[in-house]
Amino acid sequence: MDTMRDRFAPVVSQLLDADPRVAVVLAEIGADGFEAAGRRHPERVINVGIREQLLVGAAAGLALTGLRPVVHTFASFLVERPFEQVKLDLGHQGAGAVLVSASASFDWPAGGYTHMSPGDVALLDTLDGWTVHVPGHPDEAETLLRQAVAAGDDKVYVRLSVQANAQGLPVDGAHLVSVREGHSGVVVAVGPMLDATLAATEGLDVSVLYATTVRPFDKPALRRATEAAGTDVVLVEPYLAGTSTAAASDALADVRHRVLGLGVGRRELRRYGRIDEHLAAHGLDAGSLRKRIGDFLGAGVGV
Repeated sequence: MDTMRDRFAPVVSQLLDADPRVAVVLAEIGADGFEAAGRRHPERVINVGIREQLLVGAAAGLALTGLRPVVHTFASFLVERPFEQVKLDLGHQGAGAVLVSASASFDWPAGGYTHMSPGDVALLDTLDGWTVHVPGHPDEAETLLRQAVAAGDDKVYVRLSVQANAQGLPVDGAHLVSVREGHSGVVVAVGPMLDATLAATEGLDVSVLYATTVRPFDKPALRRATEAAGTDVVLVEPYLAGTSTAAASDALADVRHRVLGLGVGRRELRRYGRIDEHLAAHGLDAGSLRKRIGDFLGAGVGV
């Protein structure tokens, strides 16, 4: 199976050909994938070099001229390093862009902590008006990329990862998808965490919802699921633990509820190892998730 990032350059190159508003802004990372598109559209494929603040600033300038910029590099260099430009050049000026990241929380462990970004979605959560897509499969990534570029002048973040579920699901860029129904709690799996979550909850009497768009958070769908399954909610996210607990709590603000946020911990793991070792260390493998979910939901969770 190809990766989400394998889809990125071909899909956006097609969009460059089809829509004269689309532009691509790069900071060296991923530039090889746009060589042919750059020859066809040299004025709309721009490589600023390893200058991430300029990357976002240039995208904002293009947006202010009426273009729809697609901006790409590793998540740590796209959201964290140029955060001031994301906040001011895009947000403060009301300029829209599509930020498309790679490397996710720890997709390239050998790159070290400089190339890890478990806090990217939480950081964007401090700003207003961002749509955040977290696909869990290359097919979903392609769908959400196309939607993001077509989304007028909105500010959109698309978080790509080499981690992926075995199969993609139909996603619409807005709503939670009901994957399994139960009566003893609701588990929301985000993006590439779905397969591990389904394995962890096999045989448990819980509802499982799948999220590939986490901002805005689909509060009505969560509310409907809790009407049948109860108001104990577990969120399993591939980035900083607790990122979406406030959104879930807001959906249930007028009823008694409990929310558990599972995700990447704050402790830095300095023995970088492999992706699966990071997942296990953060308690995001299927075995750890089963225990953590079962402990939270209690004795009533069994079928």
